[in-house]
Amino acid sequence: MGDMTYLWDDPAAFADDALAGFCELHADVVRQVPGGAVRRARPQRPKVAVLPGGGSGHYPAFYGIIGPGLADGAVSGNLFTSPSAQDAYSVAKAAHSGAGVVFGYGNYAGDVMNFGLATDRLRAEGIAVDNVVVTDDIASAPESEAQRRRGIAGDFAVFKIMGAAAEEGMDLAGVVRVGRKANERTRTIGTAFAGCTFPGAPEPLFSVPDAQMGLGLGIHGEPGLRDVPLPSAGELAADFVSRVLAEKPADAGERVAVLLNGLGAVKQEELLVLWRPVAALLRESGHVPVLPEVGEFVTSLDMAGVSLTVTWLDDELERLWTAPAWTPAFRRGRTADEPQAVRPEAGEPRADEPVVEYSPASDESRRLAEHVLVALRQVASALGGAESELGAIDAVAGDGDHGRGMVRGIGAALVAAEEAQRAGAGAGDCLVAAGDGWAARAGGTSGVLWGAGLRAAGEALGDRGGSAEVAAAAVNALTTRITTLGGAAVGDKTLVDALEPFRAELLSAVAAGAPAAAAWSRAAEAADEAARNTAELVPRKGRARPLAERSIGTPDPGAVSTALIARTIADHLTGELR
Repeated sequence: MGDMTYLWDDPAAFADDALAGFCELHADVVRQVPGGAVRRARPQRPKVAVLPGGGSGHYPAFYGIIGPGLADGAVSGNLFTSPSAQDAYSVAKAAHSGAGVVFGYGNYAGDVMNFGLATDRLRAEGIAVDNVVVTDDIASAPESEAQRRRGIAGDFAVFKIMGAAAEEGMDLAGVVRVGRKANERTRTIGTAFAGCTFPGAPEPLFSVPDAQMGLGLGIHGEPGLRDVPLPSAGELAADFVSRVLAEKPADAGERVAVLLNGLGAVKQEELLVLWRPVAALLRESGHVPVLPEVGEFVTSLDMAGVSLTVTWLDDELERLWTAPAWTPAFRRGRTADEPQAVRPEAGEPRADEPVVEYSPASDESRRLAEHVLVALRQVASALGGAESELGAIDAVAGDGDHGRGMVRGIGAALVAAEEAQRAGAGAGDCLVAAGDGWAARAGGTSGVLWGAGLRAAGEALGDRGGSAEVAAAAVNALTTRITTLGGAAVGDKTLVDALEPFRAELLSAVAAGAPAAAAWSRAAEAADEAARNTAELVPRKGRARPLAERSIGTPDPGAVSTALIARTIADHLTGELR
């Protein structure tokens, strides 16, 4: 099967290029800032800034809904990858007008971590901030475990209601309250007819057998929970409506907001054909659709798929759902402050990156920094060579972006470390810079974990030299930071399954007096074996968990990439530090 995404310059820069094009096209409405975009016009008086966010590839989510009556800005990550904590912080600082900030996002580990870190940072600066996490996907966990559910197209209904509340002048607590109430009353079921393809990739992330559909898809290209025979439009409508109505909240009435959402490759006419029986079935069940919407709201690149979202309304939610909004991708009624046709001035300033100053470094630490850079370059080369393999492993039960995310992360880490070294930084500060670069540019769960881990390693290394004991202390700090932040343990089928055996073997070998190269080689072998053994595990964390059975027989991509990094550094030490 050939490429299904046709236009790009550099596939790795696709998300950045799309955001830049959007901001140029709609420069009368939005302005680009590091990490996303915000409304061009500042509010006349302080109002709560509603900031949805997540990975790219879902247009019009998330930056397409910036404008009066809806979002004040959007935080935009790489394709299907959560934005970094720095991205969220940057957009929040640009959008904040004095009344606080609320982040809205789907329930994915990377988003929860990164928006959480940004929240902590903003609060430390005295900015009022809160989070609304969307959990509408009924296929991703049972109703009794609703807090584990993913956020998919129900994002839009929740964000629309929050945006209207903020536009009315509600305070931060009020906006958060109605957002969480909307989420508790929102249910979505989706299906895929064919997979989606990253720009430049030769194959889709997953495929669906002929004459079948994948029921319960995720918006990051995750396959459906199971394949079922392809139904007619009427049969699909009956299945969707029955599944959603089976979860009607106990105190809900009959009036509902409804979204029939196309995932990217389903034509509007097909959605209209499907809407006819959906509307009839909803009305036959006694429900009254209030300003229903049929179209594309939360897509998944070129995925052929569709989802149905129902939000049960009370008087307050209905007032907010029906309120006016004026954004590039969604317009309802007329708002008081629709944008005027004005263009930005040429050379409009953007937020400057802070100038970083490094602590004085010893000659020994600067010499070690050169070895750190060589090792990072070799890791970048190794991950680049394994990108396709890691993506294929990840696509079995996840979204297929692990290889691309790791390559993007190590690339950013290397650039940041090189800049630090040119500025005279020692080895510890170079690793800290590498970690911050990885976290800022890669996003996602692996981005925040590797970024935080490298920073911890650099802090432990400090201005010291490169003895085996110091290296082991750095690895120990890295592992502790990753396990503490991610909350995973051995057996959960994550990168920790390779990282913990690596740490244990390294510390044991160094304690026994082994030189650095020999100790790392033994530890890398332990990581390799542990990564292979994850094939027999069932995932208990992350996006792979809803598709746990599919992953049996395939190793965890995070464990595989961790073992590859360990082996690459061991080879470097064997060649350079004998």
